[in-house]
Amino acid sequence: MENPFEIIEQRLKNIEKQLSELVKMVQTPIFKGVTEEIMRVEQLSDYLTIARQTIYEKCSKKEIPYFKAGKRLYFKKSVINDWINSGRRYTTDELMQQAVEWARKHPRKL
Repeated sequence: MENPFEIIEQRLKNIEKQLSELVKMVQTPIFKGVTEEIMRVEQLSDYLTIARQTIYEKCSKKEIPYFKAGKRLYFKKSVINDWINSGRRYTTDELMQQAVEWARKHPRKL
């Protein structure tokens, strides 16, 4: 009969080996630099509070930035935030300030 401590030690070595392989895989170029949040359709649906079908429609019409791997769609949170911010509408005060700055930079010659 085997010593139970030897069985435990062998299992721990196996776990350490698997963890080491996992760390190597995560450090491959495919995963390097991917520190930001990646969302799937369900998560994006919750984040934007819109229906999943709406997301699929926007993807098919190329209205929303996405990544595709196989049949799955992925979204970088920072890219989605940039996309949302690109549709920002300025307030009347901000538009007036921009107009004043533009007029100051482009004086009319009479």
